[in-house]
Amino acid sequence: MQANVQTAPVSKGMLWAGWIVSVLPAAFLLLDAVMKLVKPPFVVNETVRIGYSESVILPLGIVLLACTVLYLIPQTSGLGAILLTGYLGGAVATHVRLFEGWFGVFFPVVFGAVLWAGLLLRDARLRALLPWRR
Repeated sequence: MQANVQTAPVSKGMLWAGWIVSVLPAAFLLLDAVMKLVKPPFVVNETVRIGYSESVILPLGIVLLACTVLYLIPQTSGLGAILLTGYLGGAVATHVRLFEGWFGVFFPVVFGAVLWAGLLLRDARLRALLPWRR
């Protein structure tokens, strides 16, 4: 059973803004994923320092790459945003456990909010599902 959700077309300006807001954090996440796949020494050292085994770096890179690609494909962007929210939630949990300052805790939260903001700007169907006041 499908919900009958009526949406207004997205303006070109809103669509462009949505893609800009979406691509900037996605580019950072893609870079992070590639660094995990390549495994330079500083990535290995930092991963081990925060309490993870070196063996999880490659799988984390694959997961991050897959989630980010899903986020960038319009048909799967909602799923990608949900999966990236979970991934960033893991980053928050890690930094809360270590608590080396507020930046490490707030950065993934703000990053996730920016991902969702970009998706909201470019997807009228998602905006229609949220209980906005009109």
